[in-house]
Amino acid sequence: MPDTFSPTQPSYIGPRFEDAKVYDAMRVGVVTCRPETTLEDVGRMMVGYGIHSVVVTDLEGKGRLWGVVTSFDIARAAPDLNALAARDVASTDLATVDSDTPLQQAAQIMAERAINHLIAVQPGSDRPVGVISTRGIVAALVYGQS
Repeated sequence: MPDTFSPTQPSYIGPRFEDAKVYDAMRVGVVTCRPETTLEDVGRMMVGYGIHSVVVTDLEGKGRLWGVVTSFDIARAAPDLNALAARDVASTDLATVDSDTPLQQAAQIMAERAINHLIAVQPGSDRPVGVISTRGIVAALVYGQS
């Protein structure tokens, strides 16, 4: 077992934090599940895709946003992951932001609401196009280019 730690390379190559928009630092695309999906399956999605939140969409299959399950929700539900579904733990007070919103404003929304993720939507619609996380904010803060 190695006794040194080697950090990964920065994944953000974009404008300075002060000049960045949500689309510069967000993870493009949204992983979704239905409300009846077990938390075990939601957890497998998170691990498989290397993400910390899964968007829950409506029952009618029209892709409308319904809620979000985070890795913290999964951890709190342990060990009952097969007994609970996404609908049982999902936050339905969704925080969305237009993808062209300044990153500073997104960071402020996260701070005010004490949350780690915002669902980025296509401007002028409620169509999800990505997720901005506190990790994306930090990456822009420390690796943003002038």
